[in-house]
Amino acid sequence: MKRPACARCLRPATACLCAAVRPVAHAVQVLVLMHPQEAGHAKNTGRLLHLCLPGSRVIVGEAFDPAVLAQPWHAADPPRHALLLYPPTPPDAQHPMHPAPALPLEWLAEPARLRLVVLDGTWRKSRRMLWANPALQRLPRLALDDVPPSRYAIRKAHAPHQLSTLEAVECALRQLEPGNAAIAALGEAMQAFMEMQRGYFFKNHSC
Repeated sequence: MKRPACARCLRPATACLCAAVRPVAHAVQVLVLMHPQEAGHAKNTGRLLHLCLPGSRVIVGEAFDPAVLAQPWHAADPPRHALLLYPPTPPDAQHPMHPAPALPLEWLAEPARLRLVVLDGTWRKSRRMLWANPALQRLPRLALDDVPPSRYAIRKAHAPHQLSTLEAVECALRQLEPGNAAIAALGEAMQAFMEMQRGYFFKNHSC
């Protein structure tokens, strides 16, 4: 019998993450391209990120119609500049990719005209998503500055600079909207999420 799920966060009702949601006012649109295996993963932060950001959308898949990167979400929306949140990728003879164009500096002067595209998956899955979508390869990239160590202790990272999706977007929004103090609430959401996950772990292992 299928367990009842929360209609908002889509998690099982017994593991609902809505209590961790911290709404954030932001100017930059955020498009989360979520790998299918992340959609139901208990430790995934992409869904929580989406619930915190009213100007965000989630699309689940591995290959995407290039139109989703630039098409307006609302009839009255001005055109948006899409940029990809992803570090530089070294050359790979087995998986050649289009070189990413430089990020036009004038774009950064207008956060309300930006759409940040985020790949939500493990590093291996996100690289495969990038290889499979030439339109993503052709987007200018945003590299994070002064990346703090990840606080995401409930899921293994392969290097200190590898952040959860929520943490990475928090860092990106701080760079793109440096005067927006509301972004700090994403850190609060992350902390609440981790405390909830630890609570579920101890509950399940104490029975």
